Amino acid sequence: MADPELWTNPSRAERISRQLRVVAGPLEEFSRLKSQVQEWVELVELGLKENDNALVQAELREAPQLLADLRTLELSLILKGPYDTESAILTLHAGAGGTEAQDWVAMLLRMYLRWAEKRGYNAQIIDQLAGEEAGLKSVSVEVQGERAFGFLRTERGVHRLVRISPFDASGRRHTSFASVEVVPDIEADDTVEIRPEDLRIDTYRASGAGGQHINKTESAVRITHLPTGLVASCQSERSQHSNRETAMKMLRGKLADLKEREWEQKMAEVRGVQTEIGFGSQIRSYVFQPYTVVRDHRTRHEVGNVQAVMDGEIDSFIEAYLQGEARGQLMPEEADP
Repeated sequence: MADPELWTNPSRAERISRQLRVVAGPLEEFSRLKSQVQEWVELVELGLKENDNALVQAELREAPQLLADLRTLELSLILKGPYDTESAILTLHAGAGGTEAQDWVAMLLRMYLRWAEKRGYNAQIIDQLAGEEAGLKSVSVEVQGERAFGFLRTERGVHRLVRISPFDASGRRHTSFASVEVVPDIEADDTVEIRPEDLRIDTYRASGAGGQHINKTESAVRITHLPTGLVASCQSERSQHSNRETAMKMLRGKLADLKEREWEQKMAEVRGVQTEIGFGSQIRSYVFQPYTVVRDHRTRHEVGNVQAVMDGEIDSFIEAYLQGEARGQLMPEEADP
């Protein structure tokens, strides 16, 4: 960072600055928390020694925040993957369930957008395909923020919804599925080589809600990486050039993810989907009827307040997965009875 030559290349300087924050940040936070905990212990001991109940009670009220800060630091240390500190591109696909599944994608999109907002991340929809009657067949979201990929990669897989369908006049219970794919959002990576001759670039008109919302020019871009068959598309910007840059970032992230997961040898696993998007393959179930619970089948962690989860309160699931991953205690996915 002290080398004057570094700043002649702004993109490289930004990468190294980010690496420095990743390395130095936890060390600085550890030092800060260590001092705070030592001070907290001393004040509690002083209060007990002097029979100062007000001081002891005041310090006890500070304990939950200290524990929360320690948990946050612990999670940041668990995220050791090469791209865990990067932003993320999240893609949702409707699976078995027709219109109900497409509505489920829209519900999950709202959940992740709420989660990103609570975390202070910037989330932007970069590509979407509307359902015939309601909801979305697929949608891609760029989530910008430090460690967004590290946290969101825990969401990869099939998510199952059980509820009374609002689209069923008979009021019957329906089961629907959607898949979640997450790849790192990286501007550049020296380990990922993309040759121009390996790309097929198609342009098309962006889809919309109709009327003035439909793009009249072919500004949407779809890029296919011929050797792997990976596809990235973007239609969020009016400019074809901007959409192409975003699609290239998506493709770079998918190739980086593929490089990290080569040993699995299956494209479904590259996308974070282990099997068919249907019964018996889910990582998490969201049950609205006949009881209310959200259960993760890999960690056995569950929350009874379904509405809070749908409002973006998913940190407990993310934390449970990362803790289980670090300890080698994750369970294989399995269906509910």
